[in-house]
Amino acid sequence: MAIKIFFNMIEEIQGYEVARLADPTPLQLVETIDGAEKANIDIQVSTAHAYPRSISRAVNNAIAIAVMDKETAQSCGYALPRGGKPITGPSVHLAKIIAQQYGNMRVEARVVNATATQVISRGTAWDLENNYAVAFEVRRSILTSSGKRFSEDMITVTGNAANAIAYRNAVFAVVPKSITDKVYKAAQECITGDLSDETKLIKRRDAAIKYFNDQYGITEEEVIKLCGKQTVNQIGKDEIALLLGIQQSLKDGDTTVDEVMTPYRQSREAKSNKLNDIASRAAKGSKKQTESAPAESAPSAEAPAEAVDTETGEVKEDGIFAPNPEI
Repeated sequence: MAIKIFFNMIEEIQGYEVARLADPTPLQLVETIDGAEKANIDIQVSTAHAYPRSISRAVNNAIAIAVMDKETAQSCGYALPRGGKPITGPSVHLAKIIAQQYGNMRVEARVVNATATQVISRGTAWDLENNYAVAFEVRRSILTSSGKRFSEDMITVTGNAANAIAYRNAVFAVVPKSITDKVYKAAQECITGDLSDETKLIKRRDAAIKYFNDQYGITEEEVIKLCGKQTVNQIGKDEIALLLGIQQSLKDGDTTVDEVMTPYRQSREAKSNKLNDIASRAAKGSKKQTESAPAESAPSAEAPAEAVDTETGEVKEDGIFAPNPEI
């Protein structure tokens, strides 16, 4: 009844017209968003000045979180292959801990573009208290080794990895290096644990080598090369920390087993060892066949010996190269 009376009143009003407001233009929308964002930033800056950070408290809190347990401490470092030699440093996980405890910061990272071959991420860190901001762009390839473009899911994963790197770079460009180094060092000391005697060191080293072999198919010899050493006994506390950093980078997707191992597996020494191993197995197989064959079928002294082509690794029999099943 009330609704009917309402519509009857509307009909009695002469010249009544329902006017539809025009849609806002893109410029008006941007101005509205910018105005709201500006007000938000002004509040954050005012709050930062009203409640300035305590450097000592920020460092102590960051260290306490970083060394809370070994898993957290291990996530605070990374190791990546560059030019055949791993480089180490604090990870994005440590950047998040430090940014949170440092306080009075705005940090963001997002993909700003995706080309036919790359995703481009931009990370920005702004110290609201000191009015200091830094932005970094990170580019990651989205092509396979054969030149084919990644799937959409893999592009998303690659974009997330680029965001993490951009975030890390921006935070560590704003936060003083002395703070980062102090927290990072505490985390590194935590992950290596107590290696004060030989027994503990050997146990920790064997566990690291076994993990790389079981999870990634990286042999003990390759682990030794990763550490830049000649024998397993030369792997000490610093090398164990390096291996744990590589392990964390593989977990985070910052690198792959191929990227880590290619410089070592494609080296001249590695190829030479592989060829020697193939030749040794081929020679053993030939000797076994000769011993088991009838005496009248044994090759004469003039028969050409087996050889291995140093370029392809193929086994040469009677002057003809046959495909080698070991390759």
